Amino acid sequence: MTWAEFLPLLFMAVMGLALLAYVVLDGYDLGVGLLLPLGTDEQKDTMISSIGPFWDANETWLVLGVGVLLVAFPKAHGMVLQALYLPVAVMLIGLILRGVAFDFRVKAPLPYKPFWNGAFFGGSLVATMAQGWMLGSYITGFDNGGLGLLFSLGIALTLPAAYVLLGAGWLIMKTDGELQARAVHWARRVWWPMGVGLAAISLATPLVNAEVFEKWFGVPQLFALLPVPLVCAAAFFAVRWVVTRPTVVAAGYGWLVFVNTVLIFVLAFFGLAYSIFPNIVIGRLTVWQAAAATSSLNVILIGVAITLPVIVIYTIYMYRVFWGKARALTYN
Repeated sequence: MTWAEFLPLLFMAVMGLALLAYVVLDGYDLGVGLLLPLGTDEQKDTMISSIGPFWDANETWLVLGVGVLLVAFPKAHGMVLQALYLPVAVMLIGLILRGVAFDFRVKAPLPYKPFWNGAFFGGSLVATMAQGWMLGSYITGFDNGGLGLLFSLGIALTLPAAYVLLGAGWLIMKTDGELQARAVHWARRVWWPMGVGLAAISLATPLVNAEVFEKWFGVPQLFALLPVPLVCAAAFFAVRWVVTRPTVVAAGYGWLVFVNTVLIFVLAFFGLAYSIFPNIVIGRLTVWQAAAATSSLNVILIGVAITLPVIVIYTIYMYRVFWGKARALTYN
């Protein structure tokens, strides 16, 4: 493989891993936002505090992923954004609403606090469902027919449940006492909807995309890929095992809920990556067709080589500094 052929693959890997990091990291704080109405007033402050140092920085990964798509794959960027213009705009509105509500819920007079709590929840829900719709539309190759729209709607309704499970797992790790117990209850309640939705989407994906069906159910690929759904199922039932045993959480193993949920997300991501490769826009553009000129990618690589390690180091440092149990968020 020549350098010109390798560079697009390298940038696709960077873009994909950045978007995976965003889904996992921003996914849990979106999940906490979706759970916010279920807590008491005091618990709401602790829930917000648990994501306070992290949520804004988590979105850096989305900027990096979309930025790489723009500069390294301009043809794909134009095609994707043209097809997803409306849901992208809706997602950005949701993220902006979350950002405004995060600050105003603490600084606004007490009578207005419920309004900003509702705005934070609404922004989280809007952003999450928009992301689900975009993913569904992307998998179907931007099919606007009845089956494609139904598939996109299915993911738009399922992704909030997945984020809620991720957010509940985060709260189990970051809180204790009554709030932790409630988070365990929330995880147990959302486990079934998330599982049913995930199974339905996994079965429907090969039906809406013939290339995906051939990649997963052809022989010998079927047997080689069998460990992926098996490990995913094992992680899924591991979550159930933990949330139905309070003694396991009390013994300090509640983090298993978050870790196994992350594992499900990671396996789903790599399953999707395998399904669409070497396409970057399914059925329309391959990685090499969408890539910028090699000379341009060489220059962009310098910027990525500087930026990516800084983001990784900062993220690790941030989580290390602010790790530990969360307390109610206050402003002086």
